[in-house]
Amino acid sequence: MRTGGRLCDPGSMADAVSFPGRVLFLCEDPDKLQRQLAGEDLSLEQALPLRDQISTDEITPGWVCYFFDARLGDFPYLGLKCGDRFPLIEGSVKRGNFAVSVAGTRRGKGSSREASPYAEWCAGIRLVIAESFERIYQQNCQNLGLLTSTDFGLIERIRSGEAIPLAEFTVNLDPITRAIVEKGGLFAFNRARLAGELQVPLPRHGKRPMTLVEKILARNTVIDAVAGRLGVDSVRPGDGIFVQAHWRFSHEYVTPMAESFLKEAVGEQVRMKDPERILAFRDHLNFLDRVMTDERRSQGLLEVAQRLKHSQESFCQRHGIRLHGEQPDGSAEGICHVLMAERYARPGQVIIGTDSHTPHSGALGCLAFGVGTTEIANAFITGDVRVTVPPTLRVRLHRRLRSGISAKDLALHLLCLPFVREGGAIGHVVEYTGEALEFLNIDERATLTNMAAEIGGFTGIVAPDAQTVRFLWERRHADVPLEDWMQSDPDAEFAHTLEVDCDEIPAMVARPGDPGNGLALRDLQVPVRIDLAYAGSCTGGKREDLERVYEVVRWALDHGCTVPLHVQFFIQFGSEDVRRHALQMGWISALEEAGARILGPGCGACINAGPGVSTRADQVTVSAVNRNFPGRSGPGQVWLASPATVAASAFAGRLCSFEELNFM
Repeated sequence: MRTGGRLCDPGSMADAVSFPGRVLFLCEDPDKLQRQLAGEDLSLEQALPLRDQISTDEITPGWVCYFFDARLGDFPYLGLKCGDRFPLIEGSVKRGNFAVSVAGTRRGKGSSREASPYAEWCAGIRLVIAESFERIYQQNCQNLGLLTSTDFGLIERIRSGEAIPLAEFTVNLDPITRAIVEKGGLFAFNRARLAGELQVPLPRHGKRPMTLVEKILARNTVIDAVAGRLGVDSVRPGDGIFVQAHWRFSHEYVTPMAESFLKEAVGEQVRMKDPERILAFRDHLNFLDRVMTDERRSQGLLEVAQRLKHSQESFCQRHGIRLHGEQPDGSAEGICHVLMAERYARPGQVIIGTDSHTPHSGALGCLAFGVGTTEIANAFITGDVRVTVPPTLRVRLHRRLRSGISAKDLALHLLCLPFVREGGAIGHVVEYTGEALEFLNIDERATLTNMAAEIGGFTGIVAPDAQTVRFLWERRHADVPLEDWMQSDPDAEFAHTLEVDCDEIPAMVARPGDPGNGLALRDLQVPVRIDLAYAGSCTGGKREDLERVYEVVRWALDHGCTVPLHVQFFIQFGSEDVRRHALQMGWISALEEAGARILGPGCGACINAGPGVSTRADQVTVSAVNRNFPGRSGPGQVWLASPATVAASAFAGRLCSFEELNFM
């Protein structure tokens, strides 16, 4: 019997697995958690209620991800908020000798960072149990050899010393995923696959009506990895396949860890498959030195973070990979998924990236989805990626958004629907359809597909149309004709359909703590004073977003409005392409006249690594980013809003829509 395998362990797992060690319940009550850390073992009944919707930001806060080796084992759950406290400290899990970690619903939501399950592994955790899992987190666990289960009955069996049959961890998995778990991780599986030691079963359904994503997957299914043969007649939800990726990319948080995994699993002489189809981005930590606290600096974390930059540069140089790096002013050339949409993505392609917001490019009718470190490392050398064909949620958008209401308002509305809040969209493709799309350009559609990650979806997609053709010509002078197959069949099967009347959606915000805490801004019972207003990031720094901000700023300046002294107003471009466009349009002079601080491209404020973050717990931020998990953008409270609402709030000094600002 084995106590659990990992990505680099040779051979396969045995038929049964034992878990010597304790069980850690991640409770809502911080006192119960601290009792466990002090040595007390609780029963499941005593531990209830468990924390639901634990994000990867809570498992490994952004600064923890500066590490990319076994040191991560000192840090799991440091960002876990229970009640009003953060009960875990450095080394807590290791010292407690825990082998099993238990939580509630939607475990691992948010960022795709594989540092989270890897930190759990390095701390001694060999099994994670939850009522439900987010797709990327669970897939990362499987790839690493960290077992997962939704069976709470295992807890007492493990405590009694019983060895659990491995088959109990592979029930209901597709054949590929089952084999990955049995092999102890993705590297071991792929070694066997590429050596011809195992065959990947192919779907054999014959012709059937398919959704757009199913068509893309079927066309790119790998039949023979060595010969490069692709394509099957059809796929259906639940099929396990490998698909060719047209583009594979990673950012500086992930590239160094991927390299370390490759060295450990394959060796120093590892070779990339089609390196010209691999991209790297330095976009997350460009501005870190401007906001890192003295405490973090004294811990040497700035130097640790700078290792990521140098490691990424060295890796790209050795393997001939294009790196979109720093600009002379220290900013990024662009946020990875923003640049993918502006410069690379084409309808019908498969794009994988180490960011949960990779679905951004789904706005162009391609299948774009986030993957973890192990998957991108494997994809670097194989050119393909495994997929369990997901079901599709159709969101029909009726009529059109009212003037002043944007795709961000629509996304926040969707996130607070009970179906989504209760996890109904987890692991689904979110396909947007309906007449409202005619009035949403690609930048706006990208906000919708991007935030499929917050919905819990596998990806988001919009079938290509005239807007797609126009975008590709305007941004790249690329003449890309639409092909007849690039749409869902009329009789394709959808798991569920949401009907949305867009003309009824008001200006929205999301209360601090979770993007799903949405409400209509008009329904706020008391005014919410703000200290910071941040318009930027991938959902707030595109051309369309900046134009909405400019419209508010121009109106405010023309009507003698000024930003109150207590408000810091930040505007950050999503890419250099957006900055150049803003200059050409003459927007920047008005933004500067309003007193806004203009920042070059980067992800910084979104991940507590750049200007625009709070520095005190009593500060309130209104932000155009896509996530507001505890601590993600500083210690203060973060309200999510559209770029126009962010700008209007900056002038009002409190949460305020542009429509309301007009009547002040």
